[in-house]
Amino acid sequence: MKPLVLYNTRTRSKDVFEPIEAGHARVYTCGPTVYAPQHIGNLRSQLLADLLKRALLAQGYRVTHVINITDVGHLTDDADAGEDKMERAAAERGKTAAEIAAQYTEQWLRDREAVGCLAPEVLCRATEHIAEQIALVETLERKGFSYRIDDGIYFDTSKFDRYAEFARLDLDAQLGAGRIGDVAGKRNPADFALWKFAAPDVRRQQEWDSPWGRGFPGWHIECSAMSRRYLGDQFDIHTGGVDHIGVHHTNEIAQSECADGVHPWVRFWIHNEFLNFRGEKMAKSTGNLCVLDDLIDRGIAPLAFRYFSLQAHYRQQQTFTDESIESAATGYERLVAHAAELREAGGECDASKLEPLRERFWGAVRDDLNAPRALAVAWEAVRSEGLDAAERWALLGEFDAFLGLDLQSAAPRAQSGESDPRIDGLLAEREAARARRDFAESDRIRDLLADEGIVIEDTPDGPRWRRG
Repeated sequence: MKPLVLYNTRTRSKDVFEPIEAGHARVYTCGPTVYAPQHIGNLRSQLLADLLKRALLAQGYRVTHVINITDVGHLTDDADAGEDKMERAAAERGKTAAEIAAQYTEQWLRDREAVGCLAPEVLCRATEHIAEQIALVETLERKGFSYRIDDGIYFDTSKFDRYAEFARLDLDAQLGAGRIGDVAGKRNPADFALWKFAAPDVRRQQEWDSPWGRGFPGWHIECSAMSRRYLGDQFDIHTGGVDHIGVHHTNEIAQSECADGVHPWVRFWIHNEFLNFRGEKMAKSTGNLCVLDDLIDRGIAPLAFRYFSLQAHYRQQQTFTDESIESAATGYERLVAHAAELREAGGECDASKLEPLRERFWGAVRDDLNAPRALAVAWEAVRSEGLDAAERWALLGEFDAFLGLDLQSAAPRAQSGESDPRIDGLLAEREAARARRDFAESDRIRDLLADEGIVIEDTPDGPRWRRG
């Protein structure tokens, strides 16, 4: 089998993937900070990790995938100032931090499953691994990489010669600009909190006893501690958004490599670009948000959002607009309609006819998870006049192991006891027209189908059709 090639942020190049342990790929993904609803931009990092896992499985690897839940320690300012996001959300909503975390963890898990992501082997919460985080801070302290100031224990970045290497940081410029931040006593602008002390005049819900007194962990220490527990001192791949490169992932590397004396701590770093919402970065801080339930309320299937995401490479910024998601929903429904028709076909397949398309599809996957190219090959297989129905389905069913669009069982939304790809496609076009309030086009399609004796029934679960 040809090797999988992945773009590695650490080397800034495409590298052939070879795991540390033969046949076993160990992967860590930064999960959500569960203080607010997770928007569809957050899902992009999960879809990247899912495509990676599916590609690794297709290559024959056993995969151990770990995802964390940040339910403590993530401050409102990455420079270790401000309030803890969980504490602030709990105070604003009149709930406990545990209730806030449970609510938004459940939403995130539900959304993740709805868009077709495979479950991780390990889902770990920061609050359930405080002992591991304290132990890691103690190791760094014992080795001389930390110092104590009034508000906590900090990592001394000047003790780690490679600190600026991963993100190509200009530390001299930071120092020259005097960017120490709002934390009095920090030695260097880039130094970061390992353990924060509970303020004596502030009552917190989330704090624990430690060798340094009552307090709570910093944001970065959790990922190092939990990945260390479940994946070992070194592992194969770490994924996350590009916004983590300069701070969170840089700090993870520093504390992990110093604590365990390893380099590189992680061999491959894979980062997805932002999802832009109508031309702007989607972010909770700006209120520029769209959650998956918003799409569902508009009649757009969650897997249509996955289809939309497949249309852009994970290293490209992707722009979400009403028109683009409606177009993706139409494309997804058409593909489902074709799959529903093809999977009923029987007969033998000529393997020699399948091989060229198979090689092009999996070649796209092996080339840094090129989902747009793979999706185009899938459509080429569906439309190929040189293949019979059984052969087209053999390819489409196989390809869905990577695409994750549930083509093995998904039914056309317009289906009611029977399927017709042309009618299903027209109904999908009618739904897209209604969503953009193009009622003239919607009525035109309805009248066209009515002339053919097709009766449309609009239901809470979407439109259904039957022959009159």
